[in-house]
Amino acid sequence: MLEIYKTELKEINGRMVPELKRIDEIETDCWINLYAPTEAELLRVEKELELPPEFLRYPLDEEERPRIDLDDDTQSLLIIADFPFIRREDNNTKYETMPLGIVIAPHRCIITVSLRENGVLDAFRNNRTRDFITGYRTRFTFQIMFAGAKDYLKYLRFIDKTIDTAERQLSKSISNKELFKLMQLGKSLIYFSTSLKSNEAVLERLMRSKLMKKYEEDEDLLEDVIIEHRQALEMANIYSSIINGTMDAYASIISNNVNQIMKFMAAMTIVISAPTAITSFFGQNIPFPFDGAAFIANPWPFIAITVSCLALIALTIVWFSRRKMF
Repeated sequence: MLEIYKTELKEINGRMVPELKRIDEIETDCWINLYAPTEAELLRVEKELELPPEFLRYPLDEEERPRIDLDDDTQSLLIIADFPFIRREDNNTKYETMPLGIVIAPHRCIITVSLRENGVLDAFRNNRTRDFITGYRTRFTFQIMFAGAKDYLKYLRFIDKTIDTAERQLSKSISNKELFKLMQLGKSLIYFSTSLKSNEAVLERLMRSKLMKKYEEDEDLLEDVIIEHRQALEMANIYSSIINGTMDAYASIISNNVNQIMKFMAAMTIVISAPTAITSFFGQNIPFPFDGAAFIANPWPFIAITVSCLALIALTIVWFSRRKMF
């Protein structure tokens, strides 16, 4: 998809207010948004802006890492950063990251490129961002990064609530579903931490270098972006530690429950085996001193054996109970 926007100043109540409009042709100081682009759309932008072909294709690789690249011939600047998004599969919510490329064509326009539609750009497309002007390419770049950091913080809060919900469910009954959910959240937090560290390295390089022309307001905004990224990274690390601790705790609980069950089963086996040994003794096919018709006709020996077995069972149960095996 190829979208072209441009900010025009409109006078409202005696003051000039920027208004974003969608246009059909590429103009100076416009914003070109490419998501899931076709080959024809890529070739059109490359040809009109004389961009290196790889600049628009690098961000379309899901495995592309955040970095900065400058083309010496055209002085075009490519900035790749990771942004969070939600993937829903089979009623499961997965938090993942994807690369977004920001290409700055000198004296022309700014281009954003991504493999799929990126929610971080919705506020810009709907003209809901303060002081957003497509012609201010440096500020626009930092505003995108700032919005991405805000999205990280928003999704991290969602993850925190999901962790609390899963822990409440696990406190009632340990289920594979909730443990699997915690495992998926831990995986998402690793993705977030890795992406935030890489983004921070890109931002620090932008702060140190002179690849982009920065005004004082731009430098202040860049500092805010770095602070937001560091805060998001710290939160991701904290939540990751919480999940790891929770998983370890429940692993210990499960192991303890298994041990308790094994102790109970072992004790029950011994309890059942004790009377079996007595009755098996009388079941042997050998003569006894008190064997005979009179012994068989008398009910008291049977009663005595039964009472002895029950007493032995009771004594065994009491003995195991005192040792907390029941």
